[in-house]
Amino acid sequence: MKKIVILISGRGSNMEAVVRACAREGWPARVQAVIANRPDAAGLGFAQANGIETIVVDHRQFESRASFDTALAREIDRSAPDLVVLAGFMRVLTDAFVERYAGRMLNVHPSLLPCFAGLRTHQQALDAGVRVHGASVHFVTPTLDHGPIVAQGAVPVLAGDDAAALAARVLAVEHVIYPRAVRWFIEGRLSIEGERVALTPSEPQWLFADIAGEGV
Repeated sequence: MKKIVILISGRGSNMEAVVRACAREGWPARVQAVIANRPDAAGLGFAQANGIETIVVDHRQFESRASFDTALAREIDRSAPDLVVLAGFMRVLTDAFVERYAGRMLNVHPSLLPCFAGLRTHQQALDAGVRVHGASVHFVTPTLDHGPIVAQGAVPVLAGDDAAALAARVLAVEHVIYPRAVRWFIEGRLSIEGERVALTPSEPQWLFADIAGEGV
């Protein structure tokens, strides 16, 4: 039975999607703990209601990014996880922290990487005038919002879209591709080959969505 630790900062909707998929699909895994860097993170309530240990490591209580990361790693390692899942965890992690979990830490980013790294991705997409936007699941590396891509999901950019409307459409896709990518990892089907991720046995590592956000 593999163990997963999920890091959140807010409502944790991707955390919910992973937890629900794990239970629904009977993965050979369990979510061992959910850790938040904010005590008011709404996702903590969902985790507690589902019998998952919750931990708060408040970044505001630490003088430096490195000291926060040290404390965070200490709490993660108590669960001895096979996989660390970043689910809306809004902290830039130090290189040392990232290297500690190299090859076993996933993130979902709301853009089709390598386009639109960083924040305000949906407004970036609108400002650039792209016709297709989406989300990417990738292994975390020291370079922010980079790393070998596991899966991507694409949505259309519609006339009249604002950042909020586009964000909602992308989030629906995140809720599909992130649990799928986590399951692949748990099943031992992912291997990193340079900058690429191989999936064995092969199946599509992408999702195209229609206007309703459903795969086609």
